[in-house]
Amino acid sequence: MSRFLRIVLPALVIVAWLAIASVGGPYFGKISEVSTNDQTSFLPASADATKVQERASEFRQTSGAPAIVVLSRDGGLTTADRAAASTLATDLGKRDDVQGVSPAIPSEDGDAVEIIATLTQDADTGDAVEAIRTDVDDALPSGLQGYVTGPAGFTADLTEAFAGIDGILLGVALAAVFVILIVVYRSPLLPILVLGTATFALCASILVVWWLAKAGVVTVNGQVQGILSILVIGAATDYALLYTARFREALRDHRTGWGATKAALRGSLEPILASGGTVIVGVLCLLLSDLNSNKALGPVAAIGIAFSLLAALTLLPALLMAFRRAAFWPLRPAHGSAHPVLTGPEARGVWAKVGRLVARRSRVVWIVCTVGLLAMGTGLIGLKADGVPQSDLVIGSSQARDGQDVLADHFPGGSGSPAQVIGSASKADELARAVAGVDGVDGVVAAAKDAPSGTVALGQGGGATPTVSRGDVLLEATLSDPADSDAAEQTVRDLRTAVERVDPGAIVGGVTATAVDTNDTGIRDRTLIIPVVLVVILLILMLLLRSIVAPLVLIGSVIVSFAAALGVGALVFDHVFHFPGADPSVPLYSFVFLVALGVDYNIFLMTRVREEALRHGPHEGVLRGLGVTGGVITSAGIVLAATFAALGVIPILFLVQIAFVVAFGVLLDTIVVRSLLVPALAYDLGRRAWWPSRLSRAAHHM
Repeated sequence: MSRFLRIVLPALVIVAWLAIASVGGPYFGKISEVSTNDQTSFLPASADATKVQERASEFRQTSGAPAIVVLSRDGGLTTADRAAASTLATDLGKRDDVQGVSPAIPSEDGDAVEIIATLTQDADTGDAVEAIRTDVDDALPSGLQGYVTGPAGFTADLTEAFAGIDGILLGVALAAVFVILIVVYRSPLLPILVLGTATFALCASILVVWWLAKAGVVTVNGQVQGILSILVIGAATDYALLYTARFREALRDHRTGWGATKAALRGSLEPILASGGTVIVGVLCLLLSDLNSNKALGPVAAIGIAFSLLAALTLLPALLMAFRRAAFWPLRPAHGSAHPVLTGPEARGVWAKVGRLVARRSRVVWIVCTVGLLAMGTGLIGLKADGVPQSDLVIGSSQARDGQDVLADHFPGGSGSPAQVIGSASKADELARAVAGVDGVDGVVAAAKDAPSGTVALGQGGGATPTVSRGDVLLEATLSDPADSDAAEQTVRDLRTAVERVDPGAIVGGVTATAVDTNDTGIRDRTLIIPVVLVVILLILMLLLRSIVAPLVLIGSVIVSFAAALGVGALVFDHVFHFPGADPSVPLYSFVFLVALGVDYNIFLMTRVREEALRHGPHEGVLRGLGVTGGVITSAGIVLAATFAALGVIPILFLVQIAFVVAFGVLLDTIVVRSLLVPALAYDLGRRAWWPSRLSRAAHHM
């Protein structure tokens, strides 16, 4: 290739990525515009809660979520308190973002009053609740406590908790990675090039995801948004580090940047593509999910990984070719300098010592590692991952949670968040009696469009009658327990059994039913998807390594590592942080990321081991592969663990748990599995690890 093209081609690549970043960069702060935290939108169309929500507008005016204002005073409300509550209800009814307001309803004990303000359908829930909270604070007489809770209050608190996901999360992740790269490479320029590559990949990913979400192709929520940022930064950095290591090696053998670039691409293309492809296939298995939130993460994460691969294999090579040895200043690799000695008595460094340990005690090493990981995995016995109350999703202060506690002390816990039953109008009275007879139900009314309050008691007579649509009516049951409590969920399950006896076609929805259906679907998803991911990745490894035994070893090691990480996580969640439990998707997401990303490091290692084994034999190949990849893979693992740990800055229970399990699991994969367990097993198996390929039959060199 001519000198002109060697200059122009990298320049064109860099300019193209600069153009992509300039367009995609502004979308960093805009992706929240197309994200939603409405839990019902994540359910499949087949879920009863989804069907009820879709039909609810047939029986009542279309509206947004209810915000429940609860006012309380120890020792009883005063006359001034009641007057202030009435005035507040009137003022809230004048707001443009409020569709309807109930009168101030006093509690039986006289210590509290509640006001239910239903938002308009097009209201921004976060902004509306914030404004209502300001109105409440301004209206309170001295000593009267006020809270805004209910579905709208919890959504607002969740939205506020996610507010830092565009800026704080990314800033913490990039800062952590930058510090690690400075320490590892002791170069001021190389970390900038690597992080620039990752950031440009993220710009492109967010640009594509924004438009797909805008078009309704994918559903994006706060957790998907946060995971996308972390996954792209971590994965792009990992792939960049692998390429950088190959490029640094090549600079010792090639005088020109072009020659080093070609050699680095030849050596890194297969493992990087294989690693990225494995992650893409792994996350796309989430498309098998019935939960739209899980299903959305599959293509969103795949888009992020695809751009990570593209940036690491185009932008970074162009940048390093432009800077060549200066990128590694002050420790620049000189042309013709000797490569580090990887094995034998002359070898120096940590990885040479690890290699000698593996060579001397391979069987002891892998047995001890396996037993230790299995011991950690015993913590799974105490794992509770069948869902948590909505009030526990936000870590730290939550006015909605505090307000719900006050509401439950003075009113039926489910006030403002009723269970909704749609059933045959011809059996309305029987359905109402069946609903009222369920333990945990405090009262039953029917939806009526022509009633001032929007509901009417069955058989009350007068001008208002229940609304009938397609031969059905909508009943609303106020629950005795808070809508997000375990007791309320059991009540909904009992309700479904009770109404089915009366009308087999009756369905139950509402806030609590949505949580029940979400948790049940999440448990079903992980039961299906986890085995599928294992099988798919195993097949990919078999094709890549041309072996059956080695892939089985790698998959087995990652499973044990995952069990250890989740087991330790369960112990930490229960006994250190005292979390109330975990979402069913925590084990699923942790598994997908740890297996896909954990296999990444094993691919980096074993492709190099295979390459060296073809030249030097299986035992020497293990030691040389370990020696040459040890530093770069450990650096990559620490970087990925740091990026996932950054998720912990967002005060959302789900993300904090994912952050811990994945970060801890990646470190286990990096330090124990990839450094000791896999090399020791491969060394102990020798040629048998590569059965049935030709390498398993070769006595030595090939």
